[in-house]
Amino acid sequence: MHRITLIPGDGIGPAIVEAAVQVIDATGVSIDWDRQLAGMAAVEQLGNPLPEETLASIRANRLCLKGPLTTPVGGGYRSVNVTLRQAFNLYANVRPAVSFEGTDTIFRDVNLMTVRENTEGLYAGIEHFIQVDGEKIAAESVAVVTRKGCERIIRYAFDYARKAQRKRVTLVHKANILKCTSGLFLEIGREIAKEYPDIAFDDRIVDACCMQLVMKPESFDVIVTTNLFGDILSDLAAGLIGGLGLTAGANIGTDAAIFEAVHGSAPDIADKGIANPTAMILAGAMMLEHLGELAAARRIEQAVRDVIREGKSVTPDIKPGSTCGTRDIAAAIIDKVRG
Repeated sequence: MHRITLIPGDGIGPAIVEAAVQVIDATGVSIDWDRQLAGMAAVEQLGNPLPEETLASIRANRLCLKGPLTTPVGGGYRSVNVTLRQAFNLYANVRPAVSFEGTDTIFRDVNLMTVRENTEGLYAGIEHFIQVDGEKIAAESVAVVTRKGCERIIRYAFDYARKAQRKRVTLVHKANILKCTSGLFLEIGREIAKEYPDIAFDDRIVDACCMQLVMKPESFDVIVTTNLFGDILSDLAAGLIGGLGLTAGANIGTDAAIFEAVHGSAPDIADKGIANPTAMILAGAMMLEHLGELAAARRIEQAVRDVIREGKSVTPDIKPGSTCGTRDIAAAIIDKVRG
């Protein structure tokens, strides 16, 4: 029996999380779901976007499946997602992008993994205004890049590549301009690459990488990069395979892991029954793989691919004009999982 913290989230979150739970339960893996609140749902009920009860649950279970969250505007609230990553030192953000047969994207051979440093860089949130006579005349933001942070994320990428039998790691940087922060990241990457002679290594400047990704994405295998660049590149990679609705992500640390759909809470379509739960379901598959439930994870992944390829029970974002909704695609995936 696995005990897992479950955060339904906001907007379309509760609907797609429920779909994911049903699919996971259909595999037969025994899970005790510990339901907790975060985001706007927590503000409305408890007056706090990240209650101590939720933090305590993740701390105890060390594993969480999380729906998309809305950070309240104003009131001094920090991003709940960023806070969770820093609270549990979830240093590795891992996002696969693999082409789906049955989508209308022009790219058919994408199969890459973006490994993003998740706690440092500009997202450390160290910034301030410079004021003169009460007027904001400038703003400064500090990008913190440590040797420890670089080493652990780059080593994670190489270890993942070896375990997944991938052949190349590409380090993405801007060391030609950011000679200290990106320069350190690149320097450490080159050092660590020597320890993995079985894995090919190269590096790309981030702007050139963006161009190459949309020209020849099949040439990339594993990308490892810093926080800001990883945020941008992983969304670009999602666009290559059909969008964020098909993209799952994992936030991995030494003592905890949080799995999620990487898209937002989409309040404009909340409660309409048309949200695509694919990303959330695939996040569940990633979580099962992390737990060692490999057979169940593969069944879910294959079921999702089969349903999308057939195109009979998919949501309108996958097949324009479709009248199917969240429950329809979830039911079709469950039928495939049960075989």
